[in-house]
Amino acid sequence: MVLVLVIGDLHIPHRVHDLPAKFKKLLVPGKIQQILCTGNVCDRETYEYLRTVSSDVHVVRGDYDETSFPLSATVTHAPVRIGLTHGHQCLPAGDLDALSALARQLDVDVLVSGHTHTFQAVEYDGRFFVNPGSATGAWTGAVPGDPTPTFALMDIQGPVVVTYVYQLVEGEVRVEKIEFRKEAEQAVKEAPRSTVLPQNIPSSPNPQQGVW
Repeated sequence: MVLVLVIGDLHIPHRVHDLPAKFKKLLVPGKIQQILCTGNVCDRETYEYLRTVSSDVHVVRGDYDETSFPLSATVTHAPVRIGLTHGHQCLPAGDLDALSALARQLDVDVLVSGHTHTFQAVEYDGRFFVNPGSATGAWTGAVPGDPTPTFALMDIQGPVVVTYVYQLVEGEVRVEKIEFRKEAEQAVKEAPRSTVLPQNIPSSPNPQQGVW
């Protein structure tokens, strides 16, 4: 089992001062093995903060990043291969056909992207696409109003990827669960359920163990 934090579109300090305090309380060192960041970190201090959560951090370059992050990256948690990109290269933004073409190019089972500031986790064309949204709820001209602050955790257990999305809704952190199985005839489909998050992120987020 590998627990991977999926986060991005922070836009600190240009649009938002910091991560929500309730999110920072959850992101404690020692729980998360790896971080995949979709970019728009924007400052060195935020990058260094992510490294305090996990030393294994992969960041791709967003359209507002001035650092030399790569445009894409791949990581493997056998048998699952994951691709990472910001997503501003895909037009229209968030278009599944464009993202699917990139996933085929990278030869990945799961593609993590950002840019839209809106959470998404969906199976399409035999692959799984995850967008963690904006962890700070930073504004974007493409979305009316203020986006909901969100990030995701992927619990990878062999060919199964269980994704938990954490949302800050009316001051409360809530969670939903989506499951994907590599090479299954169809993704495991279960209705997402929302619940108030516990006080800290468990090392093994398993509803059977009473985590939620």
